Amino acid sequence: MFAMDLSERPSRPSRRHPWEVARFHFFRAVLRDAGADRRPVTILDAGSGDGWFAERLLAGMPAGTRVTCWDASYSAADVAQLTAAASDGIVFASERPRARFGLLLLLDVLEHVERDREFLAELVRENLEDDATAVVSVPAWTGLYGRHDVQLNHHRRYAPAEAAALLQDAGLAIVRRGGLFHSLLLPRYLTKALRWHGRTPARHVLEWRYGAGTGRLVEGVLSLETSLSLLLSRAGLDVPGLSWWAQCRKR
Repeated sequence: MFAMDLSERPSRPSRRHPWEVARFHFFRAVLRDAGADRRPVTILDAGSGDGWFAERLLAGMPAGTRVTCWDASYSAADVAQLTAAASDGIVFASERPRARFGLLLLLDVLEHVERDREFLAELVRENLEDDATAVVSVPAWTGLYGRHDVQLNHHRRYAPAEAAALLQDAGLAIVRRGGLFHSLLLPRYLTKALRWHGRTPARHVLEWRYGAGTGRLVEGVLSLETSLSLLLSRAGLDVPGLSWWAQCRKR
């Protein structure tokens, strides 16, 4: 099925990567705009990795909210270890749950799935309540597919129009959409064009190794940029970025 971000889990306790922190704050704001935090909700976090996103999200949600972290790459030992450290209200599973949920998080997962159309359609059909919310993100622009994607077990990157059609074909109506991490798009294009390949490890890429001060600076810059992305999406503007995302409703 898919393998998501456990391969990127830090090898030891560490500061989270500024990209991951900025991404969390952005999608937390998207969910707030969507009214997802106005009442308790059941959440399916598909491709949840080590559960860091789910833990932070749950802390700001109404009492009674429940999160199921599902990742097909979990071993039995992973489930036991993650469950032991999890907050009340979070459960971990390696098998797709049979329940239906009011909110689906599918953040940087579809690129890991070989048969993405069948996977998404089944997930929407069998695991989402009627009128449920889904928030999806994918790496953007097929022409940028390269060594880094191969290392992370990505089958593809997506053109925004292609990603939108995929969501709609699966039974989702797009409410908001847009690009994310706009400033990273040009450097990635230049890197690909110049055939420059830096040393990008396949494991532990979400581990920040450049110092707390540098990390705070990068977090600040990315947070300002994601705030702009949020404003652009509220205005209905889909500005290209290194990632593409959409807030959807199950039809």
